[in-house]
Amino acid sequence: MDGAELAGKIVYTWLTLVLGFILLPSAFGVSLGISEIYMKILVKTLEWATLRIEKGVSKESVLKNSASVGIIQRDESPMEKGLSGLRGRDFELSDVFYFSKKGLEAIVEDEVTQRFSSEELVSWNLLTRTNVNFQYISPKLTMVWVLGVIVRYCVLLPLRVTLAFIGISFLVIGTTLVGQLPESSLKNRLSELVHLTCCRVCVRALSGTIHYHNKQYRPQKGGICVANHTSPIDVLILTTDGCYAMVGQVHGGLMGIIQRAMVKACPHVWFERSEMKDRHLVTKRLREHIADKKKLPILIFPEGTCINNTSVMMFKKGSFEIGGTIYPVAIKYNPQFGDAFWNSSKYNMVSYLLRVMTSWAIVCDVWYMPPMTREEGEDAVQFANRVKSAIAIQGGLTELPWDGGLKRAKVKDTYKEEQQKNYSKMIVGNGSLNSELD
Repeated sequence: MDGAELAGKIVYTWLTLVLGFILLPSAFGVSLGISEIYMKILVKTLEWATLRIEKGVSKESVLKNSASVGIIQRDESPMEKGLSGLRGRDFELSDVFYFSKKGLEAIVEDEVTQRFSSEELVSWNLLTRTNVNFQYISPKLTMVWVLGVIVRYCVLLPLRVTLAFIGISFLVIGTTLVGQLPESSLKNRLSELVHLTCCRVCVRALSGTIHYHNKQYRPQKGGICVANHTSPIDVLILTTDGCYAMVGQVHGGLMGIIQRAMVKACPHVWFERSEMKDRHLVTKRLREHIADKKKLPILIFPEGTCINNTSVMMFKKGSFEIGGTIYPVAIKYNPQFGDAFWNSSKYNMVSYLLRVMTSWAIVCDVWYMPPMTREEGEDAVQFANRVKSAIAIQGGLTELPWDGGLKRAKVKDTYKEEQQKNYSKMIVGNGSLNSELD
């Protein structure tokens, strides 16, 4: 048996095992129990590693590492209360100290930029990239870590790359072929089948373990599904349980290839955020879409960018101006098994997928929430904030008022002007009060 024949048999055996034990079951939404066994072993291993670390690290070091997530302790009181102890008249030069303090706090550790970097774990999960504070390494722990590297890179990575290649290839080819059919109910059913099957295969390529809650509230046709956004994987996570017509930013590279293929089979809407005419076109398309109760629910991520799954930032009001029923969905990943956050300014899609595929697994919870509609007298901004609050509470996320666009853009002048107006109102208010007393 020559080398070429041996290599051919190895590849044939490998593909047969992948097809029989993983690909076909995942395509039909069936589990053979392999993932469950893997997760049980993984949980036990991480629990053992955590105990070994706790035994080897002093209590003071643990407390120090736990507190390192927050560098400073903030005073969250409003401006009026913060300045009340410093002022005695209409204007005091000492007011400068309050604004200087707030400025230094923002420089050292602001609320926004830390949401665009991976969440730092207190307990090490045997991945070198997840805890910069980890220092203690025992011989046994080192051996387990080395074994984990071998398993992740030599066993799991080839398997996951194979599944991802098959899933993405079938998605591109399948949607392209379905897109050639004339508009009909058959085309819609085939499109849903291709999206659902390929997304299930891709989730299995990430060793995805998803827990869906409150399935009775799943988005219905003609509605709008809004969710917090951590990475493009969010789409796979949701589409594994149901199909959607998606709305999102145009991408290049691998993501662009997938987008161009998907839009041929399903009425997805891709737009360029910087183009004003694209925004108007998207609004028009959305209104037309929700008017037809037979069409798939629309999937929108109103934050407009990926956040590291510790918080929910400002929802853009556009999704809440067009009317219709909103179906909120909260997605919360477990960072102990792998980091799902995509820092698009640091990693391209291929690099990001390799990082995810060399993690232990992607574990997350998805909560479907009761549908919400705009109340009488409520504007789009108020409605968006109400939906955002509901998602933050359900997912256990921090609710922040900041615009996710600050990830790449400078702070808008309106934010600065708002603080200036608050200060001037306080000065004028105190001045009028003092004048009446005099």
